[in-house]
Amino acid sequence: MMQSELFLDVRYYETDQMGIVHHSNYVRYFECGRTDMLKKAGLPIEKIEEAGVMLPVVSVECRYKVPARLGDILKIVSIIDSLPLAKLTIRNEIFNQDNQLVAEGKVVLGFIDADSRRPVRCPKMLTEFFEKHI
Repeated sequence: MMQSELFLDVRYYETDQMGIVHHSNYVRYFECGRTDMLKKAGLPIEKIEEAGVMLPVVSVECRYKVPARLGDILKIVSIIDSLPLAKLTIRNEIFNQDNQLVAEGKVVLGFIDADSRRPVRCPKMLTEFFEKHI
């Protein structure tokens, strides 16, 4: 299993008039978490794209538990449980500063060739990377 944590402050522009985080921001938090996880592990998204591979989002699931609010410090936990074949699945959990589960979900990423824009299996470079970390 590969796991990473990222802490973010809830910013004013992410909230509605009631000071509650708008639901659309959780997908952004998931992206921040997975981008940070790959960067910390030594494989930033830019390096993957330089190798000619793009990672489009295939699907996103999010279940909201309690509202995140202006002033909260969120812990975004990103988890990869299994080696990718045709797709990479990343589970996400978001907690507030009181360790309450705010939201959970998953993002499924595909692999496409940057030039042809055609789907491909997980490239060898990525398979080897994930084998070391999972």
